[in-house]
Amino acid sequence: MTGGERVGVFGGSFNPPHVAHVLAATYALLVAPIDRVLVVPVFKHPFSKELVSYEDRLAMCELAFRDLERASVSPIERELGGESLTLKTLEALARANPSWKMRLILGSDVVSDLPKWHRFDRIAEIAEPFILERRGATSRQDRALLPEVSSTEVRGLLASGDRLGLEPLLPRAVLEYIFERGLYASGR
Repeated sequence: MTGGERVGVFGGSFNPPHVAHVLAATYALLVAPIDRVLVVPVFKHPFSKELVSYEDRLAMCELAFRDLERASVSPIERELGGESLTLKTLEALARANPSWKMRLILGSDVVSDLPKWHRFDRIAEIAEPFILERRGATSRQDRALLPEVSSTEVRGLLASGDRLGLEPLLPRAVLEYIFERGLYASGR
């Protein structure tokens, strides 16, 4: 695959996408051997996690990552349909883009769950993992690279109506979208 585009595939629930997600993509673009980041929101979570609608999460991702010139949001998991599996997504991307050299961007918070993933050995063959250390889930105390913010925390603040507490955690356009649509009012 010499000479092909180097793409970092950054999947997740993005329920909602927050500043640490945007910073993770930015950091990967700065330090990983990749040319661009492809943001891939989960269509149907494999562990039956309750999520706001796919269309809302896709729209929020578009808003959150719109200022990153070398990042784009892909609806591929909607196109594939059914339960989202990283292997299925990566295989489809590889078929559609045979010249790509892919890396899978992961937060250190999911490393302990990798044995539960369907065929992680094959996933790693297709797209070598690029693991970003997260504060609170880091394997090295001196390498907390991303702020400690989670979508769970954000949903809790949304449910309580704490707009001031949310402002440093969400891209402004995402926060406005959430309030305009009344998303997460029940703390989902």
